[in-house]
Order: sequence, then structure tokens, then C-alpha cells
Amino acid sequence: MRVLVLHSDVPPDAPPDDLDTLIAADAVAKALAARGHEALQAAFVADRDKLRALIRRHAPDVVFNLVETIEGKGSLAHIAPQMLDEIGVPRTGTGAEALIATGDKPRAKRLFREAGLPTPDWSEPPGWEGLTEDRHIVKSADEDASLGLDDAAVVEACEVRARAKACADRYGGRWFAERYIDGREFNISVLEDRGGLRVLPMAEMTFEEWPAARPRIVGYTAKWDEASFESTRTVRAFGIEEREPELARALRDLSERAWSLFDLRGTARVDFRVDRADRPLVLEVNPNPGIAPDAGFAAAAAHAGLSYADLIERVVKAALP
Repeated sequence: MRVLVLHSDVPPDAPPDDLDTLIAADAVAKALAARGHEALQAAFVADRDKLRALIRRHAPDVVFNLVETIEGKGSLAHIAPQMLDEIGVPRTGTGAEALIATGDKPRAKRLFREAGLPTPDWSEPPGWEGLTEDRHIVKSADEDASLGLDDAAVVEACEVRARAKACADRYGGRWFAERYIDGREFNISVLEDRGGLRVLPMAEMTFEEWPAARPRIVGYTAKWDEASFESTRTVRAFGIEEREPELARALRDLSERAWSLFDLRGTARVDFRVDRADRPLVLEVNPNPGIAPDAGFAAAAAHAGLSYADLIERVVKAALP
């Protein structure tokens, strides 16, 4: 097949979370080439006529959509699949509607609640209704990649407003507060495979030699500074299916329900916190998870016996009519 790997238009001085898209695009193209496909790469352009011309020029059988940001904003990522669908070219990944719904985290949490999926309580500006006396984590409402997440993101209720304002002033966008669950963290990778849904081996993020006073969160530094203490001490562990089958069944069920709720396609990651009573709570659904070779999705696929090339080829096949 002829596959066009379409990625975000990332400038050379972009932050590491954006540059990761280029790393993923190169790895995907190499994996496809190793399987005998003709793999091309191009940057997305948010101009309909120019995008049509780009598609005509490359004439792909399928587009591998790696557009995670547009103009540096993850909240605009839905424009890429929307425009590709208008052009009529097959593409990997989920559609614009699901990206919009999951990309607005408070909205997604309301949908979780309506569907009966457990999620931590939360509060939003301007009224901050429902703000409890618990500790909260202040998060971006519409951006991913752990933007603005560090130890200071976990605050007492009386500090929520000030933290949200400081983040809005620094990063822009909308910010909200979610009740902080001082428990275990799981990232569940889900793959559309051979016409069905496949929950890959479940990853728990463990915090090794972590100071007791520090919040247990996988923040921006942990994700994007490989030499940092935070990165080297947040360790991905597998094997919960054998050690704790009841908890694994609950995580699997909730992940499948979240997939169905948003009618996802291709790949997704469902993030959980498990509280002290062993109750899983859905934090968010990411229908556009990182798929670079060193990312969690590829690690889960490897534990399922899939090579990186296997994974990429299956994502492409799921996109074909």
C-alpha cells in the first residue's frame, strides 16, 4: 500500500511533547517500509485547498493520522480527521466528534457520569460549584501531554482558584480542578484489531523511591525529560492480570465501555486512578495516544507479543474499508 504519514506542523523550536510527533512519524514510516509498504511523510496544513492538493500529489491508499496539535493546540486536533473525511481518503484513528468530546475533559467527565462510568468529582470556573474540602489536582481542560502538571498542581481546596488562574495566565486555555485520588495509576491501551476490540496488557505506573511528601503524579517532567528523577522513578509495570484478576477485569470492562461510549477507532488509552478501596476511577480517555516506539502503547503491544511493525500495520488495516 501507499501510506501517507501525516503529522503536526511542528517548528524546530517546539517543546518536546510536540517534537515527539516527528519522532513517531519517522518510526511509523520506517515500520511500514519494513513491511513492504510505500511510506511518505508530510506536515498537515489547515487549509482545505492546500490539503486537497497535498493528498492528490501523494495519492495515498490510506493516511496515517499523527496530527496531535494544530497551531500548537491539541484542542484543534479534531480538524485533521474532519478535513480528511471531507476529502474522502481513508485515515487511521478516531473521528472529529470523538476527539472533540474527549478533548474537553470536563465534558468527557459529564459523559462518564451519564453513562455510569465512575470518575473523580470535579469543579469548573467561574462558579467552582461542587468544590469540596479534599485535595484537588488542577488540570488543563483541553490540552494533553501533562501540560502544567507538577507537584504544585495538587492543592488544597482554598488554593484551587489561584492555581487555575496562574496556569491560565502562563499557558492560556481553560483549567479545572479534579479531586486528587491518592492511589494507584493505570494506563490501559486499547487497539482495534481484526474487526474487534483488544485490550492490551495493562500498565501500572509505579513510583520508585518516591518521597512520601510528593504527590504521585506523572507530570510534564516525568514524561518529557528522560534524565530527570521524575522520569527515571516512574516505572511502567505489567502483570496485574495474573496478580489481581478481579481488578484487571474491572479495568478491562471500564476501558471497553469508554471505547464504546465515544465510538472510538484505531487506538486509545484510558487513564485510571484506583483508590484505597480498590475502586477504579476513569480520569480521561485519549483517542490519540502517543505511538512512538518508546511510548506506553508500544510497550503494551510488545507485552502482547506484537512487534512495533505488527502494531503499526494493524492500525493501518483497521482504517481500511
